[in-house]
Amino acid sequence: MNTARFLMMAGALSVVPFPSAATAPLNGMNEVGAALLACWTPPANSDNSSVTLSFSFKRDGTLIGPPKTTAIHVAGDDKARKAYVDAAIKALNDCLPLSLSPAQGIPGNVFTLQFNSPKK
Repeated sequence: MNTARFLMMAGALSVVPFPSAATAPLNGMNEVGAALLACWTPPANSDNSSVTLSFSFKRDGTLIGPPKTTAIHVAGDDKARKAYVDAAIKALNDCLPLSLSPAQGIPGNVFTLQFNSPKK
């Protein structure tokens, strides 16, 4: 796997402090992933669930088009799966725009981020 293309796979990214988007640009994928996951709140009663979204950033820190669901593991019916995917997309959108370091080559690349619920 090319770490420049993937923000996080299950368990690969630990949440680390990141600079505020208002004060300093994010330098690297660990900081971008941590910033995005800081906005994530899993839906109630969604233990052991995950959804993976694929997306790209513009230079201004917004998305190039809507994120795409590339994997989903949610127990329950279609309504439960939709609620989980919608919560992940909302978390992503709530964090935007990000302040991206121009030196990191982040804009234009396709990235993947997995949103997880606590495991029981």
